[in-house]
Amino acid sequence: MALLSDSEQQQVRDAITHIERDTDAELVTVLAPQADDYTYIPLLWAGILSLLIPGAINYFPQWLGASELLIVQWACFAVLAIVFRLPAVTTRLIPRRVRFWRAANLARRQFLEQNLHHTEAGTGMLIFVSEAERYVEILVDRGISSRLDDETWQGIVSTFTQQVKQGQTLQGFLSCIEACGEHLREHVPATHERNELPNRLVVLE
Repeated sequence: MALLSDSEQQQVRDAITHIERDTDAELVTVLAPQADDYTYIPLLWAGILSLLIPGAINYFPQWLGASELLIVQWACFAVLAIVFRLPAVTTRLIPRRVRFWRAANLARRQFLEQNLHHTEAGTGMLIFVSEAERYVEILVDRGISSRLDDETWQGIVSTFTQQVKQGQTLQGFLSCIEACGEHLREHVPATHERNELPNRLVVLE
């Protein structure tokens, strides 16, 4: 997983500027390395397995005494807690529904924090990506949703999601912005020159 370089972020900025010349929509792009640190996940799995493993061993009488089982339990917890904190392992331990729920919550927070709900005609649009979760979402304000329904963006999101999975985050942003622009030019055309929100790619720490 690698976030975009300065030159790549400039390409995203230029793509947004190009699209906004022909539409009243205000596009904001947000890229997050991950939606949550999931600190509790490794500890949860380590705790469960450190209870199950000594319990399984206890089914074979005379293998270990009570004090030895306790030591095994502590050792299992310590080792597993460390192993499960490795990013590649942690990602596989998190249920897909939990990952997407966290990412969706962050997307909605960003919609508010980037002031997309305060544009002149309610024409704010957020293109949100969380790389670790392989999650992409497009959120729009009332000025766009009243002219374009959610199904308009589903195919664009699906394509972008596949590109993120393949490590093509930059190309995904550029393709997504252009695809959104085609719909916006037709349904939310420019009525006057304005630029209420920054065109830069917002990269979360």
